[in-house]
Amino acid sequence: MATRSQTAAVLLAGALALAACGSGGGTSQTPAAAGGKTLVIDTSFDLKTADPGRTYEPTGLIIGKAVYETLLTFDGADVTKPVPALAESYELSEDGKTLTLKLKQGATFADGSPLTADDVVFSLTRVRDMKGTPSFLLDGVEVAKTDDSTITLTSKTANPALPFILPNPALGIINSKLAKQNGATTDPQDKAEQYLNASSAGSGPYQIESFNVSSQVTLKANPKYYGTKPAYDKVVIRNVEAATQKLNVQRGDSQVALNLSGDQVTGMPATLQVKKTPSANVIFLLANQDSGISRTTTNPKFVEAVRKGVDYAGLLELAGEGSTQAPGVIPSQLLGALPADQGAKRDVEGAKAALAASGLSNPTVKLEYPSELTVNGLSFQPLAERIQANLKEVGITVDLQPAPVTTALDNYRNGKEEMGLWYWGPDYPDPSDYLAFLPGKTVGLRAGWKKGAAKEIEAAGDKAAVTIGDEARGAAYVDVQTKLNASGPFVPLIQPGQNIVTAASVTGLEYHPVWTVDVADLGAK
Repeated sequence: MATRSQTAAVLLAGALALAACGSGGGTSQTPAAAGGKTLVIDTSFDLKTADPGRTYEPTGLIIGKAVYETLLTFDGADVTKPVPALAESYELSEDGKTLTLKLKQGATFADGSPLTADDVVFSLTRVRDMKGTPSFLLDGVEVAKTDDSTITLTSKTANPALPFILPNPALGIINSKLAKQNGATTDPQDKAEQYLNASSAGSGPYQIESFNVSSQVTLKANPKYYGTKPAYDKVVIRNVEAATQKLNVQRGDSQVALNLSGDQVTGMPATLQVKKTPSANVIFLLANQDSGISRTTTNPKFVEAVRKGVDYAGLLELAGEGSTQAPGVIPSQLLGALPADQGAKRDVEGAKAALAASGLSNPTVKLEYPSELTVNGLSFQPLAERIQANLKEVGITVDLQPAPVTTALDNYRNGKEEMGLWYWGPDYPDPSDYLAFLPGKTVGLRAGWKKGAAKEIEAAGDKAAVTIGDEARGAAYVDVQTKLNASGPFVPLIQPGQNIVTAASVTGLEYHPVWTVDVADLGAK
């Protein structure tokens, strides 16, 4: 796929907005159920729109998953294998350039009209050509109807990631007839957003009842849904800060709290269920490879000293419940992740030896990071302080340089940080998204790592990008990360925990790295 430096920056900014919005307000009153079961979910909103062609924020993807259906999906929390949804089957050509999908019969929109191949072509073309935030998902992909039940997606180069991209709720299929009547087009002049924020033009199990980007979204069960009916007649999603989320779920004012830290879920009463799992976010260090920025961090033995000097177990202790060490840049949930036993281990003597071999004497480096940012409830400040103390034992002085998110983000994007402490979440759950860490790519350039700087790693990345077949792809991405860990400028640290608390009555909750939670999968007892 094409390099998405500009888009990735927008996505990261969106992710940062999510992490920083823990002070969100919102009502704490529990809505009364109108003659049926109501589920109340508290979360910290990162929400701009309910238009699937424009949404890429985490809260928007929760809503999109409930209201719209996609050609493919994932089974529960397993993102290593796409499965049929609106498409009953799919096949990728041997060269990886053509994906053929057969539509299942009987799918209907919320108004009862049948979902057709024409709706699919319009919906996907609209996302690609409207140039909203998620348009990059279909960059270079041509969408065509072969017949009334067959869709082909064609790429100029091998695109084995495409089946893993199609489940994204941003690629939900809309009722093209209704959407066109309300301003939808397949170009940037599209004016259907206002309509889609207030109406339901999807085929999913829920419809939008009310929508407010700053306080609350209410979903109601789609009475004409052709599939399995959801357990809850109404789902209320509220914008609530984390501390209040904890109080609400403890006193029964809500049934789900999505944004609690490891510390906040400690000591929860036995009457509540706590789902503790690593998030798909990977926190990492970068050492700038631009000699114009630093003569210290460009020294490969210095990077080795940092990698061996970090106390990974200590960082995990700080991160709390649900967290795990990141052995590579690809998170544990995804195809191609490194096995846990390949994670770096602290070796103080080895770090001192590497520093001595570097020829650097008592080096001092600046470590930049966003001061007010939290990821899954985890602040960067204590992580930076722990790293500073770890490296002091090795003989490296770390000058902490916290900055507001906007300032830190500018320096990071522009490759100006000597060392940086950041995180990366998947744009889509496929290992190809992590080729961004290679020389000349989005994150590589943020570390001053220009194209041609590491030809063996780049060749491994080029091979992985076009490899077909899950087993072969997994092996190719393991090879990329093994090489990246051996001589790259990145030090993967941890995957902070995703801690979700639910009432005892809620069943079937699985954390998902794309849409967080599938509300239609939730049951009641």
